[in-house]
Amino acid sequence: MAFASTSDGYKLFYEEAGSGTPIIFVHEFGGSHWSWEPQLNFFARRHRCITFAARGYAPSDIPADVEAYSQVRAADDIIDVLNAAGIEKAHVVGLSMGGFATLHAGLRHPGRVLSLVAAGTGYGAEKAHEDYFKGISEQVAHNFETRGAPDFAPTYAEGASRVQFQDKDPRGWALFAERLGRHDAKGAANTMRGVQMRRPSLYDMEADFRAMQAPLLVMTGDEDDHCLQPGIFLKKVVPRCGLAVLPKSGHTLNLEEPALFNHLVGEFIAQVEAGRWGPRDPRANPAQIMRTE
Repeated sequence: MAFASTSDGYKLFYEEAGSGTPIIFVHEFGGSHWSWEPQLNFFARRHRCITFAARGYAPSDIPADVEAYSQVRAADDIIDVLNAAGIEKAHVVGLSMGGFATLHAGLRHPGRVLSLVAAGTGYGAEKAHEDYFKGISEQVAHNFETRGAPDFAPTYAEGASRVQFQDKDPRGWALFAERLGRHDAKGAANTMRGVQMRRPSLYDMEADFRAMQAPLLVMTGDEDDHCLQPGIFLKKVVPRCGLAVLPKSGHTLNLEEPALFNHLVGEFIAQVEAGRWGPRDPRANPAQIMRTE
């Protein structure tokens, strides 16, 4: 088992497969390093693939103090894993919580990223729902602590943007829910309180995103309602951003639609490496409806 040492003294488990240009995969709150198995199976054929368990997720360290968890730390942990693996630059692919960490890593460490994929990223970002998101996040943290992960996992896994996965792939969803039930309750609660509840809204970071030069692919399901508008926002403000909306899809995109997810990410990375993922053509003026002269 391989472990990376973080700059604040914790250990993060990581594993890798394949060879070639590196890709590091950053998991969501409801997943862990195992969430990316369909991607490692596919991309390891031509890339060096890294996946890791975030702090709070066994077999990585599970700090007891909630102050050891933050959005900044989540972004910096990505770089600490790259350092441990001896990787200077990598494509960074994140889902949900991992998508937020991916975006922040791109802003904080632009020299370490080749490109960014932020999938299912937006929960808590909508200004109108900030207070609601914080309140429901506290309830989720409380439920993990009081009910335990095995009891609460089936409830969490059957959320409004997860049932699409359950409907399409009952066996895959059941495995997701069962693995979620193995999470450390304290690690889950601390992650929810320290990272999810405290992270800044994407809309408050508009100036930073307008200055971002990394190629970015934003992916969202069309039934992942609270990620749709944040995805459009990122498309509008990040210069080299593309937006993919997957039809009849929810939040757990990489497991719910693995073939389509892999195809879109693979095409994106291929275009980036060919130097073909540039900023929007200035002739594509969003204020124009039709050209008249």
